[in-house]
Amino acid sequence: MSITPDALEAEFSLPTAATRLDFLSRRDDGATTLNTVQDVDDDSWAASLKDAPMQLDVPESLELLALGEVIARKAHDCQLIGIRAALRGGASWDDIGTALGTSPQEAYDTYVALISRQLRADTLDADAAASARELAGARPGS
Repeated sequence: MSITPDALEAEFSLPTAATRLDFLSRRDDGATTLNTVQDVDDDSWAASLKDAPMQLDVPESLELLALGEVIARKAHDCQLIGIRAALRGGASWDDIGTALGTSPQEAYDTYVALISRQLRADTLDADAAASARELAGARPGS
């Protein structure tokens, strides 16, 4: 089995993916040395684990990378919900751009791209996409 964002996206909710990503990222100490051997003078098995470097194996490393992509995708999907809610509430593209840390034009383009992505992924039907585009109005600055 290969570890892909598509495979993990169906398996993990956003909170679960974030929790797993956090767990894996905390397990890796970031050391760059390979194949290190540790001399432990103490006879206690716990002493050998106390200062042992923690590094992810290859499947865990690939899972960490794929989970980052899953979280980014799910967060982008949440952006569509947030932008639609803001537009329904009367927010301007200036307001939305500020909330996203972008220009109003970039916010609008992001919104349109999110609609297209969800249409391709079959998570949004054509009627809902048309309604979302109508809600957006004209592109700011056009």
